[in-house]
Amino acid sequence: MKPEEKNERPEFKGKNLEDAVSHAEHVLKLQRNQLNYEIVTEKTKLFGIKGREIVIRAWPKEAPEESAVTKFLNALLPVFPLEIGFQVKQKSDHLYVIFNGNDKQLLLWKDGALLLALQHVLNKISDQKVQVDCEFFRKRKEKKLKDLAQDVGRAVRDTGREEVLDLMNPYERRIIHMTINQFPDLASESLGDGFLKKVKVFVVKGSQRPTSRS
Repeated sequence: MKPEEKNERPEFKGKNLEDAVSHAEHVLKLQRNQLNYEIVTEKTKLFGIKGREIVIRAWPKEAPEESAVTKFLNALLPVFPLEIGFQVKQKSDHLYVIFNGNDKQLLLWKDGALLLALQHVLNKISDQKVQVDCEFFRKRKEKKLKDLAQDVGRAVRDTGREEVLDLMNPYERRIIHMTINQFPDLASESLGDGFLKKVKVFVVKGSQRPTSRS
């Protein structure tokens, strides 16, 4: 950083750090989480007779670079045939996109087909894993799939006959595999090529259990 840039930053005084930062918030019309600041001096005035004083420099934080997901959705939604809005949140190592708007229920039509299609597209353009949601769809969907996998697992265990489930996308298959893995004597694998695949659930013979394959 150039010395002249640092000198151009305004200084704010206060009786303590909290007071100085509050002064900067008021003058700069910014919230605390929108500010960077550094302490310039901290001293006791007139040998302690009039208390302490702290001086800080404060300046606005640079706006975070817009993600590829946000750029894509900002370009898509104005010409999208549905009235849809969205919020993007950073969740540890992935982006979480929440859709809303007057037409949000249409995203959930046919078991969330359009919502999951958007997730697939967003994962293609993003360098981070993307998860989408709308009206707590994911929570309801995961419970439904877990219940299905448990029912199928119990049936396969009771009859000894393998079961092949209908075509599923990667997100759905992952939940099935994770649930079947909880049965020590069962395994699962995906069948077919492409985005949609079927899942086979079967009894493991002997002590060796293969890893579930998606």
